[in-house]
Amino acid sequence: MRKFVGTLGFTLLALLLLAAPAAAQDMMSGLDLTSPRMTEAEMSRAEVEALLSQATPDKPADLNSKALNGLDLSGLNFDGADMTSAYLNGTDLSDASLVGAKLDQAWGLKAVFTNANLSGANLFQAQMIDAQFDGADLSGARLASDFTRASMVGANMSGADFSADMRNQSMGMMRGVLNSADLTGADLSGANLSRAAGEFANFTDANFAGADMRRMEAAGARFDGANIAGANFADADLRSAKLGNAKGAAKNLER
Repeated sequence: MRKFVGTLGFTLLALLLLAAPAAAQDMMSGLDLTSPRMTEAEMSRAEVEALLSQATPDKPADLNSKALNGLDLSGLNFDGADMTSAYLNGTDLSDASLVGAKLDQAWGLKAVFTNANLSGANLFQAQMIDAQFDGADLSGARLASDFTRASMVGANMSGADFSADMRNQSMGMMRGVLNSADLTGADLSGANLSRAAGEFANFTDANFAGADMRRMEAAGARFDGANIAGANFADADLRSAKLGNAKGAAKNLER
């Protein structure tokens, strides 16, 4: 009976937590994901390349609000580009360089950033649900975006900032959301995950050394083999999280 109650309780917890992000950071409500704006491209790869070729450090490429859905833009250099509110759904940006690029409020549903360099990039309130960031470099990036179900296996997110923007609460809490994402082997050393969401995320073998995990919502998450040395878990929600095999001494954590 006790096992049944425990299983039932965990199931109810899962349902409640999966619904929670919608109240805080849901831009999908009422949106037609099949509309031309969300599925088509207004430029070709050749046209994007031509635009990038004219960019300079003083005048980076302007792709603000451009619809680039489904294009193969792999290997291109978008360093410093303004891609605010760009539409990148299903776009292939693998091996691309986006150092310091602005991707605030961009749409990247199922986009591919495998092995891309997004170090120092800014992703605020971007929608990266089901996107792929395996092996990508997101070190030092601002990542207050929705990465629900994203694959970030082996990604470098050292020093990245997923923390909530406590100055702007009129539209709900803007923060990094990693619910049900796969961060196996990812490097999050020194990252700021304060108030970020990571319910049911897979953090197996991830490196959280010195990370700020205060008030992080990580119920049901897996930390098997993760390095949590020096990480601060003060007031973090770790209900049903698996920390038994985590390595290192963390701060404010009872196991």
